[in-house]
Amino acid sequence: MSTKTKTKTPAKSSDAGLIALFLDMLAAEQGAGVNTLDAYRRDLTDFSDFLRQSGADFTGADTEMLRGYLADLDTRGFKSSSVARRLSAMRHLYRFLLNERIRSDDPAAILSGPKRGRGLPKVLSIADVDRMLTRARELTETEVSPGQRLRALRLYCLLEVLYATGLRVSELVSLPTAAARRDARMIVVRGKGNKERLVPLNDASRQAMADYLAAMAVMQPEKKAAPSKWLFPSFGESGHLTRQHFARDLKELAAASGLAPRLVSPHVLRHAFASHLLHNGADLRIVQTLLGHTDISTTQIYTHVVEERLKSLVRDLHPLAET
Repeated sequence: MSTKTKTKTPAKSSDAGLIALFLDMLAAEQGAGVNTLDAYRRDLTDFSDFLRQSGADFTGADTEMLRGYLADLDTRGFKSSSVARRLSAMRHLYRFLLNERIRSDDPAAILSGPKRGRGLPKVLSIADVDRMLTRARELTETEVSPGQRLRALRLYCLLEVLYATGLRVSELVSLPTAAARRDARMIVVRGKGNKERLVPLNDASRQAMADYLAAMAVMQPEKKAAPSKWLFPSFGESGHLTRQHFARDLKELAAASGLAPRLVSPHVLRHAFASHLLHNGADLRIVQTLLGHTDISTTQIYTHVVEERLKSLVRDLHPLAET
């Protein structure tokens, strides 16, 4: 049965205006980052476009219309994980409209999402990561132009820091130059929700940053321009290297290392960082802190590595195991 909607709004707002108000709330009250806000904007704009085809909008849509949108996503071939994300966006939006008294009901409250199993993350082996690090280091020692060497040093630095810290790619590319201080044993990372955490650096990552900054200083023009506040500056709008640029460079490096590029991404290396730590006996709570996970259940996805290791030990060492 449809949930009929009765709204009471002092003045009818457009869907675009309501999206803007909702995103302002997420940024101000929940500290949502740029990437999170962009994802909500895309999802809700698509939902608004669907409603408009039926002559409806956010303030007039009922539960059946929301169900129709979810069915439309399925028809368009969206994965269950993507449908679940769109449903989550709708739930958050209508909770906001209810709290702001823009609507007097919540048509998304009784909706159920698609059932989905949580897939295990793709993980590179320690040997795979070592091959990529070795190849990246070799590229810095090749006889090339100063500009090419600087790019090679940047890629090697990015890779060393990512595997040493497990940073999210957005956190990595937006590191400040201050993170590369010679005496820095820890770096302060500003993650999701604008929350800060301390992450330790190893000697290899510190040396890679020092070599990269030294090469960058040599490449600076003779005129003394103001140094960038970013460790990995660029001429783009953000002022620092983009996630997409780094991801492309990483896939090229994977191919040069003999690995399938489709299996390698910055996020896969973050998975490798966590899985390899757990494989070597790290405490789950420590890994949770390093990754910046608010909920430990998010980190527990990596325990499959430990489980597989235990199975292997029993299989190989138990006296009654099948041979």
